[in-house]
Amino acid sequence: MIDVRGLARTFQAAHGEVNAVRGVDFTVGEGEIVGFLGPNGAGKTTTLRMLTTLLRPTAGTATVAGHDLLADPVGVRRRIGYVAQGGGANPAEVVANELMLQARLYGLSKDRARTRIEDLAGRLGLDGLESRLVGSLSGGQRRRLDIALGLVHQPPLIFLDEPSTGLDPTSRNNLWQHIRGLRDELGATVFLSTHYLDEADALCDRILIMDRGTILVEDSPQELKGRVSGDAVTLEVAEAGVGDATAVVEALPSARSVTVGGNTIRFRTEHSSRTMVDIMRALEARAVETVSLQVDRPTLDDVFLTLTGQPAEEARAATPSTV
Repeated sequence: MIDVRGLARTFQAAHGEVNAVRGVDFTVGEGEIVGFLGPNGAGKTTTLRMLTTLLRPTAGTATVAGHDLLADPVGVRRRIGYVAQGGGANPAEVVANELMLQARLYGLSKDRARTRIEDLAGRLGLDGLESRLVGSLSGGQRRRLDIALGLVHQPPLIFLDEPSTGLDPTSRNNLWQHIRGLRDELGATVFLSTHYLDEADALCDRILIMDRGTILVEDSPQELKGRVSGDAVTLEVAEAGVGDATAVVEALPSARSVTVGGNTIRFRTEHSSRTMVDIMRALEARAVETVSLQVDRPTLDDVFLTLTGQPAEEARAATPSTV
């Protein structure tokens, strides 16, 4: 559905050239939900703008929804839906009128447009909102309207740019269900740009992580998490036993990155199940009182930190970038 080869974009700035995207290669298969992650300034927005024909590449080629990005941009536009982060609906217009206008702009007849709008309203939870002003909708309702506008012409490929930004947890979870339905019920391929790693983990078949204009890695969420070395173990003991407990952990062949803070010991291990048994036996033999023992599997946050050098929370809080 998307085939990108050597795609690049250079901007001219006062201090010289800025290589926002540096010759990236990737593919997106039909029926996939693919997440596009990276810190601010990584080049995600520039890449998205190129793939949706809003920005011409400096170099490289791409086929999007069966059409050549450079030779047939109109063909690309006809076959894709694009939901921008800020949305595009007129807050002073009625919901039904916005949907009808979008459908007519894509060449649907009035009858076909009405049928399509009724179907989307039912699927995306917009029933009963058709006569409301866009500006009166809640954040979740407005985001679903944005998605409906991007789907009204039944594109096989839809681009979603930060779809859940600013939504409360309930609206966010509801939106996730609708995004899954784009593929499962409507058969669409979804290319999803997001800063929320839990969102990518919950929704995506594959994830692309970008930084400094290049694709660092691409794989399934599970495989990416498997690349982070070991489970994270947190051991809390009574204060009197910290020394003995630390000695026990440091003596384990599989324990790495051991840190001690107060009466809490943290480390990573490849074999957490077996290691836990060994630890408990050794602590019992030394009469060390255990307060708690917790094992956490690697998360996408761990992957993000490993690859980009900054936690996802810091990347999300950084100053927004246009590239």
